[in-house]
Amino acid sequence: MIAETLAPSGRLRAAINLGNPVLAQKDSRTGQPRGVSVDLARELARRLDVPLELIPFEGAGKVFAALKAGAWDVAFLAIEPVRASEIAFTAPYVLLEGVYLVPEASPLRANGEVDRAGVRVAVVRGSAYDLYLTRTLEHAELVRVASAADATTVLVRDRLDAVAGVRQPIVAFAAEHPGFRVLPGRFMSIEQAVAVPKARDTAAPYLRAFVEELKASGFISRALSASGQPDATVAPASK
Repeated sequence: MIAETLAPSGRLRAAINLGNPVLAQKDSRTGQPRGVSVDLARELARRLDVPLELIPFEGAGKVFAALKAGAWDVAFLAIEPVRASEIAFTAPYVLLEGVYLVPEASPLRANGEVDRAGVRVAVVRGSAYDLYLTRTLEHAELVRVASAADATTVLVRDRLDAVAGVRQPIVAFAAEHPGFRVLPGRFMSIEQAVAVPKARDTAAPYLRAFVEELKASGFISRALSASGQPDATVAPASK
């Protein structure tokens, strides 16, 4: 019954967000998606005893947009109020941090200083941090782009004040590009969860138990380490 609900076509179509390298990356040898979200999708398909079809997307916003077309059965997205109207989420399995990248010479020294008139911040359109900052920033201007690479490009080209993004790739960029720094702390916590369309939320209890089991067993931690993301934080058990 659960398999029929989660994979009504007879195969599990899993949306994989390649825009977040902590969760999924392209294998340099095969070109295929790999990472913790891919491992979760494979384990879920194994338990449902159905074939798995990985459907890669360039960003979370595109995953959410594809929901209306019924393009996927399960996805791996950050919990977000805007998305929750159409998606049922499990508890988080990984906790990430949203941080700001700024030029070395920037007068900005703290997260709270970013929300000022005249400050322009690049964000990936439809990302969790785009949605969060859209709600919370009152004075700064968001400049929306298609990808994280575009965000750093426009930061330099258009002399923006900051880029918002996930800590790990932002820190990696700063380490590889002298002249940039990461503001201390975080401006948000990003809770990554397993998601299904609200129309299939009868399967949500099964998925919630699935996630809790894989957190407790060490599956999530091992998958993160195997994909080169050992510093990502496994979410605590849901209460």
